[in-house]
Amino acid sequence: MRPEPGQVLHFSEDPSITRFVPHRAATARQPDEYVWAVDADRAPDYWFPRQCPRAMAWTTPESSDEDRDRIIGPGCGDRGHAVEYGWLERMRTVELYAYRFDAAAFRPFGDDGVAVVATEPVRPLGPADRVGDLFALHEEAGIALRVLPRLWPFWDEVVRSSLGWSGIRLRNALPRPAR
Repeated sequence: MRPEPGQVLHFSEDPSITRFVPHRAATARQPDEYVWAVDADRAPDYWFPRQCPRAMAWTTPESSDEDRDRIIGPGCGDRGHAVEYGWLERMRTVELYAYRFDAAAFRPFGDDGVAVVATEPVRPLGPADRVGDLFALHEEAGIALRVLPRLWPFWDEVVRSSLGWSGIRLRNALPRPAR
Protein backbone atom coordinates (compact mmCIF):
# COMPACT_ATOMS: atom_id res chain seq x y z
CA MET A 1 0.00 0.00 0.00
CA ARG A 2 1.89 2.95 -1.38
CA PRO A 3 0.77 6.12 -3.12
CA GLU A 4 0.80 6.44 -6.89
CA PRO A 5 3.09 9.08 -8.44
CA GLY A 6 1.80 12.55 -7.54
CA GLN A 7 -0.03 11.24 -4.48
CA VAL A 8 0.59 11.02 -0.74
CA LEU A 9 -1.18 8.84 1.83
CA HIS A 10 -2.75 9.27 5.24
CA PHE A 11 -3.41 6.07 7.22
CA SER A 12 -6.39 5.75 9.57
CA GLU A 13 -8.59 3.18 11.26
CA ASP A 14 -11.62 5.32 10.32
CA PRO A 15 -12.82 4.68 6.74
CA SER A 16 -15.49 7.39 6.79
CA ILE A 17 -13.51 10.65 6.67
CA THR A 18 -14.49 12.83 3.71
CA ARG A 19 -12.60 16.02 4.60
CA PHE A 20 -9.37 16.44 6.55
CA VAL A 21 -9.03 19.66 8.52
CA PRO A 22 -5.67 20.78 9.92
CA HIS A 23 -5.41 20.23 13.67
CA ARG A 24 -2.78 20.14 16.39
CA ALA A 25 -2.35 16.67 17.86
CA ALA A 26 -2.26 16.43 21.66
CA THR A 27 1.30 15.06 21.45
CA ALA A 28 2.53 17.59 18.85
CA ARG A 29 5.85 19.32 19.42
CA GLN A 30 4.99 22.17 17.06
CA PRO A 31 2.31 24.82 17.62
CA ASP A 32 0.83 24.83 14.10
CA GLU A 33 -2.11 22.82 12.80
CA TYR A 34 -1.60 20.32 9.97
CA VAL A 35 -3.03 17.47 7.98
CA TRP A 36 -0.24 14.89 7.90
CA ALA A 37 0.61 12.48 5.07
CA VAL A 38 3.55 10.43 3.80
CA ASP A 39 5.16 9.58 0.48
CA ALA A 40 5.92 6.12 -0.92
CA ASP A 41 9.24 5.78 0.94
CA ARG A 42 7.69 6.40 4.35
CA ALA A 43 4.35 4.64 3.83
CA PRO A 44 5.67 1.40 5.46
CA ASP A 45 6.16 3.35 8.72
CA TYR A 46 2.36 3.33 9.01
CA TRP A 47 1.56 -0.30 8.19
CA PHE A 48 0.61 -0.76 11.85
CA PRO A 49 -2.36 -0.12 14.13
CA ARG A 50 -2.37 3.58 14.91
CA GLN A 51 -1.34 3.29 18.57
CA CYS A 52 1.18 0.47 18.02
CA PRO A 53 4.70 1.35 19.17
CA ARG A 54 7.26 0.48 16.51
CA ALA A 55 10.96 0.89 15.88
CA MET A 56 12.25 1.01 12.33
CA ALA A 57 15.71 0.89 10.79
CA TRP A 58 16.97 1.09 7.20
CA THR A 59 20.23 1.37 5.38
CA THR A 60 21.59 4.67 4.14
CA PRO A 61 24.69 5.33 2.04
CA GLU A 62 26.58 5.77 5.34
CA SER A 63 25.38 2.46 6.86
CA SER A 64 27.86 -0.30 7.52
CA ASP A 65 27.23 -3.86 6.37
CA GLU A 66 27.93 -4.95 9.95
CA ASP A 67 25.15 -2.76 11.34
CA ARG A 68 22.74 -3.88 8.61
CA ASP A 69 23.40 -7.56 9.35
CA ARG A 70 23.36 -7.10 13.14
CA ILE A 71 20.18 -5.06 13.34
CA ILE A 72 18.09 -5.86 10.26
CA GLY A 73 19.51 -9.35 9.81
CA PRO A 74 21.78 -11.03 7.27
CA GLY A 75 19.96 -11.58 4.01
CA CYS A 76 16.92 -9.62 5.27
CA GLY A 77 17.11 -6.66 2.92
CA ASP A 78 17.67 -3.02 3.68
CA ARG A 79 14.83 -2.28 6.09
CA GLY A 80 13.58 -3.77 9.34
CA HIS A 81 10.70 -3.01 11.70
CA ALA A 82 10.12 -4.21 15.25
CA VAL A 83 7.01 -4.46 17.42
CA GLU A 84 6.21 -6.03 20.77
CA TYR A 85 4.46 -9.41 21.15
CA GLY A 86 1.54 -7.68 22.84
CA TRP A 87 0.61 -6.06 19.52
CA LEU A 88 0.49 -9.18 17.36
CA GLU A 89 -3.23 -9.83 17.68
CA ARG A 90 -4.06 -6.20 16.96
CA MET A 91 -1.80 -6.31 13.89
CA ARG A 92 -3.71 -9.38 12.67
CA THR A 93 -7.15 -7.88 13.20
CA VAL A 94 -6.89 -4.12 12.68
CA GLU A 95 -8.95 -2.59 9.89
CA LEU A 96 -6.49 -0.05 8.52
CA TYR A 97 -7.29 2.31 5.65
CA ALA A 98 -5.27 4.60 3.42
CA TYR A 99 -6.54 7.87 2.06
CA ARG A 100 -4.98 9.14 -1.16
CA PHE A 101 -4.36 12.85 -1.69
CA ASP A 102 -2.98 14.97 -4.48
CA ALA A 103 0.60 15.67 -3.38
CA ALA A 104 0.37 19.24 -4.69
CA ALA A 105 -1.71 20.21 -1.63
CA PHE A 106 1.15 19.20 0.72
CA ARG A 107 4.63 20.49 1.47
CA PRO A 108 7.59 18.77 3.14
CA PHE A 109 7.72 19.08 6.91
CA GLY A 110 11.09 19.62 8.58
CA ASP A 111 14.58 19.25 7.23
CA ASP A 112 14.42 15.51 6.60
CA GLY A 113 11.19 15.50 4.55
CA VAL A 114 9.92 12.47 6.46
CA ALA A 115 6.35 13.69 6.32
CA VAL A 116 4.36 16.16 4.29
CA VAL A 117 1.70 18.52 5.61
CA ALA A 118 -1.23 20.55 4.40
CA THR A 119 -2.24 23.72 6.21
CA GLU A 120 -5.65 24.01 4.52
CA PRO A 121 -8.50 21.46 4.57
CA VAL A 122 -8.09 18.72 1.97
CA ARG A 123 -10.36 16.08 0.49
CA PRO A 124 -9.17 12.60 -0.44
CA LEU A 125 -9.09 11.65 -4.10
CA GLY A 126 -11.65 8.94 -3.41
CA PRO A 127 -12.91 6.62 -0.70
CA ALA A 128 -10.40 5.11 1.70
CA ASP A 129 -8.62 1.97 0.49
CA ARG A 130 -8.51 -0.99 2.87
CA VAL A 131 -4.84 -1.69 3.54
CA GLY A 132 -5.24 -5.44 4.15
CA ASP A 133 -2.85 -7.92 5.75
CA LEU A 134 -0.06 -5.97 7.46
CA PHE A 135 2.22 -8.99 7.63
CA ALA A 136 1.79 -9.64 3.91
CA LEU A 137 2.61 -6.00 3.15
CA HIS A 138 5.88 -6.29 5.05
CA GLU A 139 6.74 -9.56 3.32
CA GLU A 140 5.92 -8.26 -0.17
CA ALA A 141 8.03 -5.14 0.46
CA GLY A 142 10.97 -7.22 1.69
CA ILE A 143 10.86 -5.60 5.12
CA ALA A 144 12.08 -7.76 8.00
CA LEU A 145 9.52 -7.67 10.81
CA ARG A 146 10.77 -8.58 14.27
CA VAL A 147 8.51 -9.35 17.20
CA LEU A 148 10.18 -8.73 20.54
CA PRO A 149 9.27 -8.90 24.23
CA ARG A 150 10.20 -5.19 24.55
CA LEU A 151 11.30 -2.61 21.99
CA TRP A 152 13.92 -0.83 24.10
CA PRO A 153 16.96 -3.11 23.64
CA PHE A 154 16.40 -3.09 19.85
CA TRP A 155 15.79 0.69 19.86
CA ASP A 156 18.97 1.36 21.82
CA GLU A 157 21.00 -0.60 19.26
CA VAL A 158 19.32 1.11 16.32
CA VAL A 159 19.95 4.67 17.50
CA ARG A 160 23.65 3.89 18.18
CA SER A 161 24.10 2.35 14.74
CA SER A 162 24.99 3.78 11.34
CA LEU A 163 21.48 2.98 10.06
CA GLY A 164 18.66 5.41 9.46
CA TRP A 165 15.92 5.02 12.04
CA SER A 166 12.54 6.16 13.29
CA GLY A 167 10.34 5.34 16.24
CA ILE A 168 6.61 5.94 16.34
CA ARG A 169 4.33 5.77 19.38
CA LEU A 170 7.23 4.64 21.56
CA ARG A 171 5.41 6.13 24.56
CA ASN A 172 3.03 3.14 24.17
CA ALA A 173 5.84 0.58 24.45
CA LEU A 174 6.24 -1.53 27.55
CA PRO A 175 8.50 0.17 30.11
CA ARG A 176 12.23 -0.29 29.95
CA PRO A 177 13.40 -3.26 32.00
CA ALA A 178 14.77 -2.38 35.44
CA ARG A 179 18.54 -2.43 35.52
